[in-house]
Amino acid sequence: MLKMMTFQGLLGQHPVPRTLNFLGHPQKLPSTSEADSEASMSEASSEDLAPPLEAGVSPEQDGAEAVKKKKEKKKPSALTNVLNILRGKKKSSPSSAQPEPGPGSDKPAPTVEELKAALEGGQLEAAGHLLALERELVVLATAGSLDAEELVRRQSKVEALYVLLRGQVLGLLRRPLDAAPERLRQALAVVAEQEREDQRAAEAGPGAATLVTTRPRHWLQQWRHSVAEVASERMGARLATHTKGRSEVEDAFLNMGHTMKEDLEAVVERLRPLFPAEFDVVTTYARSYHEHFAAHVTALAQFELCERDAYLLLLWVQNLYPNDILKSPKLAAELQGVSLGSLLPSRQIRVLEATFLSNEVVSVKELMARALKLESQRWAQDMAPQKLDDHCHSELAIDIIQIVSQGQAKAENITPELGLQIKQMLLVELAAFLRSYQRTFDEFLERGKQLRNYRANVIANVNNCLSFRTSMEQNWSTVQNPRSHLLDPLSELKSHGFDTLLQSLFEDLKPLFKRFTKTRWAAPAETLEEILTTVGRRLPEFRELQDCFREELMEAVHLHLVKEYIIRLSKRQLVLKTAEQQQQLARHILANAGAIQRFCTQNGSLANWLQPALPTLAEIIRLQDPSAIKMEVATYATSYPDFSKGHLSAILAIKGNLSSSDAKSIRNILDLDTGTQAPSRPLFSLIKVG
Repeated sequence: MLKMMTFQGLLGQHPVPRTLNFLGHPQKLPSTSEADSEASMSEASSEDLAPPLEAGVSPEQDGAEAVKKKKEKKKPSALTNVLNILRGKKKSSPSSAQPEPGPGSDKPAPTVEELKAALEGGQLEAAGHLLALERELVVLATAGSLDAEELVRRQSKVEALYVLLRGQVLGLLRRPLDAAPERLRQALAVVAEQEREDQRAAEAGPGAATLVTTRPRHWLQQWRHSVAEVASERMGARLATHTKGRSEVEDAFLNMGHTMKEDLEAVVERLRPLFPAEFDVVTTYARSYHEHFAAHVTALAQFELCERDAYLLLLWVQNLYPNDILKSPKLAAELQGVSLGSLLPSRQIRVLEATFLSNEVVSVKELMARALKLESQRWAQDMAPQKLDDHCHSELAIDIIQIVSQGQAKAENITPELGLQIKQMLLVELAAFLRSYQRTFDEFLERGKQLRNYRANVIANVNNCLSFRTSMEQNWSTVQNPRSHLLDPLSELKSHGFDTLLQSLFEDLKPLFKRFTKTRWAAPAETLEEILTTVGRRLPEFRELQDCFREELMEAVHLHLVKEYIIRLSKRQLVLKTAEQQQQLARHILANAGAIQRFCTQNGSLANWLQPALPTLAEIIRLQDPSAIKMEVATYATSYPDFSKGHLSAILAIKGNLSSSDAKSIRNILDLDTGTQAPSRPLFSLIKVG
């Protein structure tokens, strides 16, 4: 039987990476005038972002003015108020007139060269000073303190520093598992601060016309793009070798499935505790991996796939991906609120499922026909059947059951609903196969009589019916009547097999039964004893039948003995005119009936329904009162609904002292409607009377 396929079962020893590795080449991030910024950065100095000289003031005047200003008490200016508003503060007070120098306010603000060196060294603490420089530049531009050329020059330096910062931050986030937790938190904090600054800039409105617009920077969005790139690299990595026995499609699915599952588990266990909520790290990674998987599946579905790969595609889309990956123990709760959807549109899935059902039914039909052909060739070649537990055995039933069960299991592996659909379709094909099997077996019964292993192969095929019947009763019961669709061909096959096996025995018994009428029922006990002895000698021929079929075959023998005995009584060749003669015949019949019942029961017959057949006829022959005979006939007709007036007339013909009027009156009892149904087990319908 085909075992239910699972994602873990499919993996086997597949050599896919076992750990999440977000390593890779650092992402080259787009930037406005990035090349210019880098070039300008090489010339940056500590004075690049210093306030400009007032127009028309000489250097000497500048020095004197500087000394004078230091002595004056500073007051809040319009420039300071603008800066504070941009920083999110209220209107400035005298104590907060100057722009914040950034972290470490008790120390001088770092120079541009120092910031550059710090960022190149990966010191993310410099991000705060860089943000302060950016804000001060905006304030200067808004106040008109710098000319356009100077603003452009200074802004290019700020942007060059941001290029360095972004490379450090997003480089860390691209390979988060390689970073120390504290350093990762720093990078995340920088991105979060940049997002807040984007929001503040948007609320403040357009800046000075002389500044190039650099916000929003969208670093969070760029991080999400990098996650998508990492997912594409991880999921799209080509395997160096393919596993023997698997197609490239199967290997690709296994690699993507395993990679996605283990990578997302690492995200849940190791990254989620470190990432702020606004990053929605699990959802971001899950969607990126899902989108790559879906794109691969969509592209693959456009091709004309072989049956195996088409089945594999459906299996992943409908079962393995949603159940073994998205609903795996470590991911189910985390992904419950993430609406990833299906890997393929429902319309395309329906088309693929219809194609799969059609292909699978055709495949099952062809496999069953091939199995029957091979089996019938074995019969024709006079090959002896196998023996299993001393019974003749054929693999045909096992092969057919396995073929059908595998077809249904494949569909159930995709979805239970698809399993139900194909079950109905396979039942139709199985019923057609069994009819074909019966016809092929009947042909063998006619043509193979001279073969040495003829009887053994007949027994093996009768035994097949047990495996078929057991499987159908356990696994293939439907709302439809299984007997007419499936069991009837088997019943016919078994019946024809029994007829063949018993044919020579019944031919041997025929002359013995004729003695009853030829000798006018003289010494009936001796005749019956010879009949039973003949049957007993032949019973070992059937020991290779399954036990249940030996019992059924013995029931067929039992029926034959009772039927032939009644035929002899119904020949109208014996007329007994006295009550004493009739009573003596009745005693012989009772004795013979007892002997037949004991012999058949001891040899396995369970046909208890035959027990009253001969004793009641004996009673009808023995009785002399027409009313009493009518009562027996009425009871008899209830037990054997196929007991007709013709059969009754043949029995009454033995009673030579019964008047024609009484005989007619007794026969009319059978005209009464007793409410009996047609016999489920025929007896008298097998007996023809003249």
